Amino acid sequence: MKMKTNMKQLLAVLMMLALTLGLLAGCGGEKTASEGGNETKPVKIGILQLMEHPSLNTIRESIIEGLTEAGYTEGDNLEVDYQNGQNDMTVMKTAAQKFVEGGCDVIIAIATPAAQAVLSETTDIPIVFAAVTDPIGAGLVDSLEVPGGNVTGTSDEVSAEMIMNLAEEITPGFQKIGALYSSGEDNSASVIANLKEYAAANDLEVIESAVTNSSEVQQAAQYLADKVDIVYSPIDNTVASAMAVATEVFNEQKIPFYVSADSMVQDGGLATYGIDYTVLGKETSAMVARILEGENPGEMPVVKMSDMSVYINQQTADAIGVTFPQSVLDKAQVLGE
Repeated sequence: MKMKTNMKQLLAVLMMLALTLGLLAGCGGEKTASEGGNETKPVKIGILQLMEHPSLNTIRESIIEGLTEAGYTEGDNLEVDYQNGQNDMTVMKTAAQKFVEGGCDVIIAIATPAAQAVLSETTDIPIVFAAVTDPIGAGLVDSLEVPGGNVTGTSDEVSAEMIMNLAEEITPGFQKIGALYSSGEDNSASVIANLKEYAAANDLEVIESAVTNSSEVQQAAQYLADKVDIVYSPIDNTVASAMAVATEVFNEQKIPFYVSADSMVQDGGLATYGIDYTVLGKETSAMVARILEGENPGEMPVVKMSDMSVYINQQTADAIGVTFPQSVLDKAQVLGE
């Protein structure tokens, strides 16, 4: 009788031990690959891009490449949810809500309206913006040095003065500057304000032609073509999406069209002093990696690009009868040959 009791007690002890080991295995979580078990849960990142455009695509692709270099590989320890905002604020807000509900670890917003849409949906999840010209004016950060809140990122600001100095070197003697931009983009408004300051200081006149969507660009360009010596557009997503119609108007009227991004030169603009969007994308990915490693975005200064180049379009120059001076050719990257 006593032996049977001891056997029952032994079996009970063994069952308890097995149950305990099972519970410990469950509570221990998934092992990392280095520990010989399953990998940890992938980092989840949402990317909201304003719309499909060569410059914005380059930024997104460079961000993914930079994250890979930092040890975050898509399909391995990184999950990326990419959403195209279609240049529509309603679409972007819906995408931002999806990111929040999906529990993204970091949200990347490419271009100003995308960043504004994301910030309107969360003040908790870290947000890293890319290619925002004026983060303060757009209401995204308190300052460039200490952004505050849950936001930081990279700026693609290029002053209108720099590009006007380039214009003076290529087509000197202009007096009337046409400003073609979208009235709905905060980044454009700040650059046009800079253009007006430059014009006032140099006794020049600025004639504005603002649009609300890309379908208005052709008419706005025609309005300017009869009134100005040159035309300037900032890094404006609405104008960038309608470069073909704008350049057709200006080339026909022999009006030099200065822009603010290399892709806009590639699409027919005469020249710009612009940044390298591959570099900007890599800088953005480095900031994301730092946040994933524990840094506070609100304490990370906004990064402004200092690596800039001159871009010129030879086909456009030929079409409007402009000859680039050697001083420009010596420092320029030639597009459209």
